[in-house]
Amino acid sequence: MEKLIFNGEFIDRSASKVDVEDRGYQFGDGVYEVIRVYNGKLFTSQMHLDRLIDSAKKISLDVGYTAAELEILIQQLVTENQLTYGTVYMQFTRGAAPRNHAFPVDKIQSVFVAYTKVIPYGGEVKSGKQAITTEDIRWLRCDIKSLNLLGNILAKQQAVEKGCFEAIQHRGDTITEGSSSNISIVKDNVLITHPPANLILNGITRRVMLHLCQTNGISYREESFTISEMMNADEVIMTSTSAEITPITLIDGKVIGAGTPGPITNKLQQLFHQEIEMQCGRVYSTT
Repeated sequence: MEKLIFNGEFIDRSASKVDVEDRGYQFGDGVYEVIRVYNGKLFTSQMHLDRLIDSAKKISLDVGYTAAELEILIQQLVTENQLTYGTVYMQFTRGAAPRNHAFPVDKIQSVFVAYTKVIPYGGEVKSGKQAITTEDIRWLRCDIKSLNLLGNILAKQQAVEKGCFEAIQHRGDTITEGSSSNISIVKDNVLITHPPANLILNGITRRVMLHLCQTNGISYREESFTISEMMNADEVIMTSTSAEITPITLIDGKVIGAGTPGPITNKLQQLFHQEIEMQCGRVYSTT
């Protein structure tokens, strides 16, 4: 029987219940994280959990746990569910209280839920993915990994309806990020990615990628870029916990660069795979 964590307790998934006045359910008043699991081990868990707690602080939400305490709990959940390859999803809401837009006057317990999901491991993506561009209609605090994802959902659905893998969002002429990823470009062997700010989520995979650039002599700049610069780039890369480092080779029907994953993308994929194995041990394709 699959187990999940509910407010620190391990219970059967079938026994889990959420109050109808839970603020996450009614308002999206909460934060979440997703951590990848390889070989039954959490990958970059400290970075994810630090970001989770930071997001909670930005909305004045007391999660009631330290990052170290959360890591122990979710690693135990991975072991309990015998997860080898997949993800752990976790979220905190402000809790259940009579419906009111303002924070509850009386102190209430935040609600913590975590569960695992099996995802077969396929190794590096060798074929380029297709994407569309769409206006970024989300709120202005995208640095908070909140439960309010309707803007992202609408963008992703546009991509799906057009047979594409991702929707690349822009505010005016400036590219921000994908609906569920960060977007970077390569021009003349220099990787360029939007700087961390309120308009994007400072992705963990994005941060690992930049560390790999820094330690392996790959030139990069954290600066914004335009739609035109992206369309005329040599390579376009999307990064996320689930997609790792994935090449985008067709955007709005236009071929990017040579139309195949480029050398910088390929190199970063190899380095990222090495980073996974350094943290989690030897990994093999299960697809």
